[in-house]
Amino acid sequence: MRLKDCHNFQDFRTLARKRLPGPIYNYIDGAADDETTYNRNTEAFRDVDLVPSILRGVEEVDTSVTVMGQKLDTPFYCSPTALQRLFHHDGERAVAAAAEKFGTMFGVSSLGTVSLEELRKKHKNPQCYQFYFHKDRGLNRAMMERAKEAGVEVMMLTVDSITGGNRERDKRTGFSIPFRLNLSGLTQFAIKPAWGINYVTHEKFALPQLDYHIDTGGSASSIAGYFTNMLDPSMNWDDVAEMVDFWGGQFCLKGVMSAEDAVHAAEIGCTGVVISNHGGRQLDGSRAPFDQLDEIVQAAGDRLDVLLDSGVTRGTHVLKALSLGAKAVGVGRYYLFPLAAAGQPGVERALGLMQDEIVRDMRLMGCTRIDQLGKHNLRFR
Repeated sequence: MRLKDCHNFQDFRTLARKRLPGPIYNYIDGAADDETTYNRNTEAFRDVDLVPSILRGVEEVDTSVTVMGQKLDTPFYCSPTALQRLFHHDGERAVAAAAEKFGTMFGVSSLGTVSLEELRKKHKNPQCYQFYFHKDRGLNRAMMERAKEAGVEVMMLTVDSITGGNRERDKRTGFSIPFRLNLSGLTQFAIKPAWGINYVTHEKFALPQLDYHIDTGGSASSIAGYFTNMLDPSMNWDDVAEMVDFWGGQFCLKGVMSAEDAVHAAEIGCTGVVISNHGGRQLDGSRAPFDQLDEIVQAAGDRLDVLLDSGVTRGTHVLKALSLGAKAVGVGRYYLFPLAAAGQPGVERALGLMQDEIVRDMRLMGCTRIDQLGKHNLRFR
């Protein structure tokens, strides 16, 4: 299979599986516990049907949206994800460049492998920063100050990851950063030597947002140790309110799943929330974001921008979410698999296919603008 033979998410997933060592593929593909929430995230979209309108004159279609003050040419954006240069040596550089080509936002993680500053200097499209809350309050303030100075537009505080999820696929292979693979995991690396050659012949793996706080070489803190030892499970609403005030700009909570929490986020000054269960990687058995979308929009949608991620693999998924009031939709694995398979050309192909689907499907829906979508064009089974 070649990149040009990839026409949808499952094709990219298959190509990535052929090219990646098993432990790394399963790190991307896996989720928590029995992965029931992971599977439900996409299944939820199948329980709602679109009702198209006809004869509306849809030659020109405008897919642009404004989200937390940022103008995007597409109603989807690249959600922040960790460890991207582990999947392909270009990592966030490829994703940021592809997102810029399509005029949309991209995210950088605290566990990102390219610095905020480099990406902000190179690219003009909006950038959000996925921030984790640390026990060291001074570290939190320093990292936020750094993001301010870099020119990051949107702070995106992750609130569903105060501890790591139970990802059993990683336990079976021994996957960790630094690498401490078991025999099974090592064997899977041995049968995919191209990845290893590529890994050792390019820039050394690093986490520049946390250079002085986490050691990826094996002597100090692993990624698992980072979640266990450095993140603060005592984080509360007062802590977040202080962060919102200190940031003084667009501030979003990522991982909101209840209407009550979305309302509270608006009350402390947040300008957005992302309805998300971290792609099913944290609390297995939690609701799918799409199942919660209408309830949250009804409770808080006029007070802040409601976004959604987890399980989005089709343009029709995006349209269904927009119809229920989401202002934009984030994709994660949707671009990670093509990144792993083919670098920037893979990400560009994936984003292009998504945009083509949305334009085509809006024409079929009889809509020329995003604001013409609404609950009137949905029917729940």
